[in-house]
Amino acid sequence: MPGHWLLAKMGKRVLRPGGLELTRVMLNRLAIAPGDEVVEFAPGLGVTARLTLSRQPSSYTAIERDETAAAEVRRYLNGSKQQCRVGSAEQTGLPDQSATVVYGEAMLTMQGTEQKRRIIAEAFRLLKPGGRYGIHELILTPDDLPAGVQEEVSRDMSQNIHVGARPLTASEWRQLLAAAGFEIQSQARAPMHLLEPGRMIRDEGFFRALRFVVNVLGTPEARRRVFSMRNMFRKQRRHLAAITFVAAKPAQ
Repeated sequence: MPGHWLLAKMGKRVLRPGGLELTRVMLNRLAIAPGDEVVEFAPGLGVTARLTLSRQPSSYTAIERDETAAAEVRRYLNGSKQQCRVGSAEQTGLPDQSATVVYGEAMLTMQGTEQKRRIIAEAFRLLKPGGRYGIHELILTPDDLPAGVQEEVSRDMSQNIHVGARPLTASEWRQLLAAAGFEIQSQARAPMHLLEPGRMIRDEGFFRALRFVVNVLGTPEARRRVFSMRNMFRKQRRHLAAITFVAAKPAQ
């Protein structure tokens, strides 16, 4: 089972690398308002979807590859202008220039270079001129981290979370966005503290965090894997962090 689904099965709801704090920074800088037409890539369990819906956009469309996750997101949707489609962020099937805001979190990191480019290009295609694109992903630090160390960190992560992980440096993320035609408006960082007690309490609340710990401790295989993931994040903490970018499609 991929690491993020194991954490969800144990009761963890917030699975973004920078936690709710960085998600809120991204949403605030995207400035979603009642007139916006929003597309979210890979909403997962729908935590960010609910924050977005609380801003009452004109429409909300989620593109989720996993049917189980899509069913979870649909629980929060109502009305003809809110939907969650099962599909690929690389090829959504949505019309050109049909959105004013597109965003995705913790999904580009898990893609290869070409898939990253295709997903970012799809966001660009969907956006109207002047539209905003937000991402919330992992970064490798520092920017001049040697290629060998980058490979080691990616390999260590992939072996622990059972999903291919290919984080980039901040400058490499910027280059990908710029190559697709985006103009970067802002960025913000946070430590990669996904499984640290303080972050977990801030993200989940005390009682949900406690329930997660009890579930993990009471499930031997989950305990082994979650401890392994936490140890890996601590081992690589000098070279891993979370980042959010907000970029704009140039106005025509």
